[in-house]
This record gives sequence, C-alpha cells and structure tokens, in this order.
Amino acid sequence: MAKKKSWREKLADTRDLPKIVEINEKMSKKWGTGTCLIPAPYEVDEIMKKVPKGKIITINEIRMILAKKHNASISCPITTGIFSWIAAHAAEEAASEGVKNITPYWRTLKTGGILNPKYPGGTESIKKKLEAEGHKIIKKGKNYIVENYEKTLVKI
Repeated sequence: MAKKKSWREKLADTRDLPKIVEINEKMSKKWGTGTCLIPAPYEVDEIMKKVPKGKIITINEIRMILAKKHNASISCPITTGIFSWIAAHAAEEAASEGVKNITPYWRTLKTGGILNPKYPGGTESIKKKLEAEGHKIIKKGKNYIVENYEKTLVKI
C-alpha cells in the first residue's frame, strides 16, 4: 500500500500544472468564454504568503492575480479553493513540527470576507488569529466575516 502524502508533499505536487484550457460549452454557462487557468498548488501558496499582518485577501483576488499572470480569462474557482486549503494544512503541518515562518492562511478569506471553516482549527481558530492581528470579526447569518474587509484587502 502506498504511503499517504503529507500536506507539504501535496502542495509541492505540480500535477503538470499550471495549465490553461479553453472554456467549453458546459463551462461557458457559468464562466463565459475564453480560457481558464488551472493553477499549480504552489502558485496559490506563493500569493497567500505575500499577505502581511493586518491585511487580508480573498480567493477571488487570488484567482484574478493568477489569471492575469497567465493571460487567462479566469482562474478555476474550484482548484484555487482546494489549493488554498492544501496550503493551509501544509502550513499547520509545518507549524506542528516547529517551523515558525508559515503561510498565513488565516488571512485568506472566502468571497464576501467570510472566514473559511475548512481551514485547520475551523472558524474559531481563524477568528482568534485574525482578531490578534487587529481585525474585527462579526457574525453574519451562519458565517463569520471580517468587518469592512474591503478596507484591508492587500494589493499584490
């Protein structure tokens, strides 16, 4: 039986990515026409690493940065989200082994400034980390969001 890959191994696995594909007829109903970037996991992580303390970024901003970098119409929302999740778990894996300088994944939010409950430690852990950096977290419906998150978006 094959040994299960660590989170950091998953992050390093490029899977022949990045790759640009034409937006097909099925995809065009949701995404329009043009090309779609399927980024490499490390590209998502590299952007997440650039977010300084006191600032945040959303998955959509990461997608826009990646699409522009590769001259694609869009970046795939599904793989970009999955790779941010892998980056978050790889960071926590490194932290559990004593690494101090990890990807600040808690600064990467979902659309609308929503904290990502699928990141390590869940919403409570993310909330504490963001509050420690000066952000105010409010409950909106069933979600937690960074209040006025638009004002703290990083420019990369």
